[in-house]
Amino acid sequence: MRTSRFRFVPSIFLVLVLAGCGNDPLAPFDREVTNVTDSFQLQATDVRSVTTTLTYKWRNTGSVANVNHSTTTTGGSARLVVRSPDGTQLYDKALVASLNEQTGTASAGDWTIQVVLTGYSGTLNFRLQKP
Repeated sequence: MRTSRFRFVPSIFLVLVLAGCGNDPLAPFDREVTNVTDSFQLQATDVRSVTTTLTYKWRNTGSVANVNHSTTTTGGSARLVVRSPDGTQLYDKALVASLNEQTGTASAGDWTIQVVLTGYSGTLNFRLQKP
C-alpha cells in the first residue's frame, strides 16, 4: 500500500511542473524575472512572435517607482502598464531601447505590473525600483 502512495505523489508533481511550464509563453526565450520588495525586473532574450499579456503583483513600499527601459523591438509591440493597489493606472508606455522616468504617485502596497505583447519579437528588458 505504501509503495502505490509514493508512486502517485511523483506523478502529481510531474503534472504540476509540466503544467507550470506550459503557462509561460516566454519560457523558451530565457525569461528571467526578479520580483522582490521594491525591485522588479523582467528580461527575455530573442523573443519571437509572441502575443500575450503577463501580469505580476509587485510590493512597492514607496509612493512612486523609477522605470528603466532597455528593450529592443524587432517586430510587433511591447507595452508596460503599472497600476496602484486600488487599480489606478500609474504608467502606460511602449517599452523602448532607452528611457528612465517615474510612475505616477500612489499608495504603497501590492502594485500590478502588466506586460502586453502583440506579435512581439526582440529582447525585453525593463526594471521598476523604489527610488
